[in-house]
Amino acid sequence: MPQEFEQAQTAAEAAAEQESTAVVSQETSDQLDALDAVLDDIESTLATNAEEYVSSFVQKGGE
Repeated sequence: MPQEFEQAQTAAEAAAEQESTAVVSQETSDQLDALDAVLDDIESTLATNAEEYVSSFVQKGGE
């Protein structure tokens, strides 16, 4: 009888761990999608006007 309880508890723990892993996996996927969007935006900006983009970061005179 104690073994049955232990197995049931272990199965519940395994299910909780699997659910937690799925949530973390989804969060990681969402973060990767957001990062890809930012990198795509930077890439498209550089493709269209790289000189203007870079010059906006260059200090002029005593600035």
